[in-house]
Amino acid sequence: MESALMPREPDTDSEAVTLAQRWYVAVMMCLVYTLSISDRYSISTVMEPIRRQLHLSDANAAFLTGVSLALFYVFFGFPLSWLIDRYSRRNIIGASLIAWSVLTTATGVARSYGQLLWARIGVGVGEAGGTPGANSLLSDYFPASRRPMALQVFALGAPIGAWVGSQIAGELAYRFGWRTMFLLLGIPGVIAGVLIFLTIREPRRGRLDAQAHESTPPFLETLRFLWSQRSAVHLMVAGAITALWGWGLMWWTPAFLMRAYSLNVGQAGAILGPVHLIGGSAAMIGSSWLLSRPGFVDPRRIVRWLGGYIGFATVVTAVIYSTSSLTLTRWLFWLYIPALYVYIGSSFGILNNLAMPKMRAMYCAITLFIANVCNLIIAPQAIGLLSDWFARHDEPSAMSLRLAMLCLVPTGFWASWHFYRSARGLIEDERRAKSVPAG
Repeated sequence: MESALMPREPDTDSEAVTLAQRWYVAVMMCLVYTLSISDRYSISTVMEPIRRQLHLSDANAAFLTGVSLALFYVFFGFPLSWLIDRYSRRNIIGASLIAWSVLTTATGVARSYGQLLWARIGVGVGEAGGTPGANSLLSDYFPASRRPMALQVFALGAPIGAWVGSQIAGELAYRFGWRTMFLLLGIPGVIAGVLIFLTIREPRRGRLDAQAHESTPPFLETLRFLWSQRSAVHLMVAGAITALWGWGLMWWTPAFLMRAYSLNVGQAGAILGPVHLIGGSAAMIGSSWLLSRPGFVDPRRIVRWLGGYIGFATVVTAVIYSTSSLTLTRWLFWLYIPALYVYIGSSFGILNNLAMPKMRAMYCAITLFIANVCNLIIAPQAIGLLSDWFARHDEPSAMSLRLAMLCLVPTGFWASWHFYRSARGLIEDERRAKSVPAG
């Protein structure tokens, strides 16, 4: 009887899919990510109006808008990823998308602090099933050599979603109020969830990999293997600290613009939205092209390049949150915001190549857990607490928020160091992921 763990050739005929089918799935998973990001950052856009209406401190506003979603989003990621590694990813992604979209509309109809808090907690539970499932699904539609590119396309959902959550959400909130904005943003997700159920096929796991893994390794075994892959550990930490630095600052940036330059929610969103859409998408596409060049076949060059860019962008953020010139700030956003996107797809692509097939969703969940603890719990809450502390007993102000955000800026250099450090042993760790059988 042939061993279930015997090396084999990747499937080419039994489960063949067309190029059009592969890219349809990539586009749909990009849409899932777009809707997740747009929901998450639309509440960041309207955090200042919500804070004013409910008479909250900065720390309380951060807890309501960020931490409430993140507490369940990050912790439900593990059990949902356990299910994703064992059951239909298509079904879990579709159900999760419908659930969080319904709860997005519930955010708009909430009439008290408590109702709004529970709605955001529910959104976090739903969103926990989206990104890990999408990463795992795409890895069985695209071979190892094309995964970084496919996941970079998937990651385009981040700039598109941030544009929706900034400019579109800001304009809707300015014209109709923030409650109506949430009602309007929830409907497309329900439609997309139904399409996923009806039009996407669930592929067999690992069918494009040369090593068969018929049994899913236990959680502790996945953790032990991950810990032995030192390059993967450093890459995860680098991404998490980049999220702490970049997305943590971005979470408070709409409120900062409204306070520092007396803008309304629509004007603040109009400044940030185009930079996310154009600058972020250009960074994604440009980095995808750059990383596909012969000079970047070696993944060690990719992570070193990422470390250099994040270090440069850290210097830029120090200027943004210290200057009093709105004109200079507008221009510098075009250097800072693209840095939030270039690392996402390429990092996930390399991480998937450092994991065995039935560990990929758990790798993704661990990465997202660390990153989202950093950018949705630690960074927003720390900035809120520091802003309240700098304000002393007065109302939180532009100056108190500015000082709090400048305290976070240097963490970008920490992220750069981990990107550089991940290059050591990266090639050997990739080889080991391909050759070591599970079980």
